Amino acid sequence: MRKKVRQLKSITFITILFILAIVPVHTLHADESNEAEALPVKNLQDRKVSLELLNNEKPAARFVYDSGLTFEYPDAVRGIYVTGNSAGGSRFESLLELVGSTDLNAMVIDIKEDHGNITFKPDEDSPYYDIAQPYIKEPRKMLEVLEEKGIYPIARVVVFKDSILAEKRPELSFKMNGQIWKNGRGEAFVNPFMKEVWEYNVEIAKMAAKLGFEEIQFDYVRFPEGFENRDKTLEYNQGEYANLEMDEVQKRVQAVTDFVAYAREELHYYAVDVSVDIFGYSATIPEAPGIGQNFSKISSNVDVISSMIYPSHWTSYFGIKKPDMEPYKLTVEYAKVENEVLAKLDNPPTSRPWIQDFEAPWLYSGPAKQYGVAEVEAQIRALNENGINEYLIWNPGNSYTQGVDYTPLN
Repeated sequence: MRKKVRQLKSITFITILFILAIVPVHTLHADESNEAEALPVKNLQDRKVSLELLNNEKPAARFVYDSGLTFEYPDAVRGIYVTGNSAGGSRFESLLELVGSTDLNAMVIDIKEDHGNITFKPDEDSPYYDIAQPYIKEPRKMLEVLEEKGIYPIARVVVFKDSILAEKRPELSFKMNGQIWKNGRGEAFVNPFMKEVWEYNVEIAKMAAKLGFEEIQFDYVRFPEGFENRDKTLEYNQGEYANLEMDEVQKRVQAVTDFVAYAREELHYYAVDVSVDIFGYSATIPEAPGIGQNFSKISSNVDVISSMIYPSHWTSYFGIKKPDMEPYKLTVEYAKVENEVLAKLDNPPTSRPWIQDFEAPWLYSGPAKQYGVAEVEAQIRALNENGINEYLIWNPGNSYTQGVDYTPLN
């Protein structure tokens, strides 16, 4: 289904030394940072080698990182969201049981969460040590458990929503009247125009890859919601994008798209898949003008695209007056649109939408629509009927409905 360079772990150390002896140094692919080229011989056991034919004549050796863990990509990823607290606490056992006893096979685990903390303690000399919380006390052991149970691990990294970095480095954020701007929920964002912010987040993603995660999922890859209504009043730096001959909407789209392309290239050395969470409605319009998300452009730069298509997050759409009340119909209509958009791309990513397993009481003056077995299965069935076999299930408290058939086709 997709290339998996990491399957070459069986190459022996002797083989590596032999290849190094016969391949000219200038053919070593070292990722932009030249990490492989500078690799000391004593660490070669921690790497693997892949031979690639660049022009049908000259083979080239390419180093990629080997975490030492082996995960097979499932027939189709069917996953759940797991917070750092859940991954490092007593709830983890029940989530393992849920996945192990059903057709679920993956976990999306917070590595950098919504406030900006990373969810495990790195070494004390790490530049990220002061933003770390010890939610996951032994992340490597956690991943070894997932390896043993055959559960595909995805690291969630929240990017531009980051109150901690904004407070620490106001010049990387958005300000109003000299103070850090926050949205109505008290959340601060950092500036997608600033490449220092890109580097900050990608380095966290690299830590996750080194731990053994098979995929990095970037979330909040966007400007704040409604930015088009405040872009003239907020104080912020456009960096290298300031003098581009394009309008403000296109600058935002360019910055967000460039970040995704940069992240994928930087992570190439680690042989991980790269995915991005994106608003579902972004697939239905040319581009979201405020937040800078262009569905097609982001999709062209990732291995997996994960649209957040929770029925509760749509207003009247697709001719459906109350989408939260009709999860099957909403999902069907969305899937049709997404399929059309992705079909136009030369190399479309895997579609793996986020679906809903939670209630939305804010939509109702009385009792909210309850989401249980029927509602979750309706969304899965709607995706399957439209050729989308992968999905992720969101419940912010990680309390998932029991008794769901996670592969219904009828």
